[in-house]
Amino acid sequence: MTSITNHLPTAELQALDAAHHMHPFTTNDELSEKGARVITRAKGVYLYDSDGHEIIDAMAGLWCVNVGYGREELVNVASRQMMELPYYNTFFNTTHTPAIALAAELAKLAPEGMNQVFFAGSGSEANDTNIRMVRTYWAEKGHPQKKHIISRKNAYHGSSLGSGSLGGMSYMHAQGGMPIPDIHHINQPDWWSEGGDHTPEDFGLARAQELEAKILELGAENVAAFIGEPVQGAGGVIVAPDTYWPEIQRICDKYEILLIADEVICGFGRTGNWFGSTTVGIRPHIMTIAKGLSSGYVPIGGSIVCDEVAEVINAVEFNHGYTYSGHPVCAAVALENLRILQETDILHHVNHVAGPALKAGLEKLAEHPLVGGLNICGMMASLPLTPDKASRAKFAMEPGTVGFMCRERCFANNLVMRHVGDRMIISPPLVITPEEIDIFLERAQKALDETYAALEEGDMLRAAS
Repeated sequence: MTSITNHLPTAELQALDAAHHMHPFTTNDELSEKGARVITRAKGVYLYDSDGHEIIDAMAGLWCVNVGYGREELVNVASRQMMELPYYNTFFNTTHTPAIALAAELAKLAPEGMNQVFFAGSGSEANDTNIRMVRTYWAEKGHPQKKHIISRKNAYHGSSLGSGSLGGMSYMHAQGGMPIPDIHHINQPDWWSEGGDHTPEDFGLARAQELEAKILELGAENVAAFIGEPVQGAGGVIVAPDTYWPEIQRICDKYEILLIADEVICGFGRTGNWFGSTTVGIRPHIMTIAKGLSSGYVPIGGSIVCDEVAEVINAVEFNHGYTYSGHPVCAAVALENLRILQETDILHHVNHVAGPALKAGLEKLAEHPLVGGLNICGMMASLPLTPDKASRAKFAMEPGTVGFMCRERCFANNLVMRHVGDRMIISPPLVITPEEIDIFLERAQKALDETYAALEEGDMLRAAS
């Protein structure tokens, strides 16, 4: 067996990576030529690479490291659980203490009437579960034809065949036979990019009413559910206008279709409440959870299910599950993570310390000539880049070109800030301090300045016609 330490030269690590490691959402041949950045350790909100750079992580990994890196409490809990019970399944009329305790704690945190949890290994798996669960629910209720599920364009719900179909990413659907049958997509509530001359309020209402139009087109008797992220994360931190979600709730109630809230990113404090559903004021039947559930320390996900749906599902044998559903180590770590979030009063920190500091700093950053505005909800935000603030214009070049340029300047300045198209995305660990936010803002300002200068030099500050 080959043993690798973190102290091999960077070039050797990059060569091994290129020879054997296939990266997700990556053109691996291009990465092999460039060489991957090798992260060797992390602490708090900082990453450290094999060349010794200290990098501020404004993405919390992949939206998930809510309590920050290096929490010894989580390491110790994982170690104890591995010694006591490293693995057992929850099939065959069996359970174990970590899964029991975690499910009970989630029921306490969840909105009223949501008291049951089906565990998975990721958000993708949980959303696959949701497809089967809502279709089984309606079949057991005597409506097997109610199997159509409506989602939104540019939504992200995972990358497996089922969850990737629920998502509305066209570039994903171009590969591998997605979407699967009976999944439909309506337009997203992205006023900044698609609102034109409409007010945000009118635009939000119109986009929500597309759900009603799609239900009537398919026939309400055929529609099982609508799924949406309270705030679209991977789509670019799309914060819907205030009129949007109340109308979605009205339509779901009117036509008696199940409402699934994908809380994979929004859950566990990211929007200033335990769940984004509370922030936007909806009453979901199912909530998809993952990421912040364990702060990314171990892979775990699940579906929190309302009593109405659980009562029907629990009355039959639900022929579905995963080897690692409720894995004892993952459940124990997730439970400890929830304890940390509660005992450190993370919601107060988000709402009264980090959140206001982040918003104030980003509002100032939004004055930059390259930035067209600010989308923000709690501790997730995006800065759309534009050559013309007044018209919210797109660049006269391939979408995402400027965003990629800015992302590269962020990396060069020891900052991880992601780009989605020509939007810069921010989602730092929830524990970030105002002082650390200042460091992030300083590096982000420099990256924007350098991007703007490169665009000016290349005569690229032109709007699409």
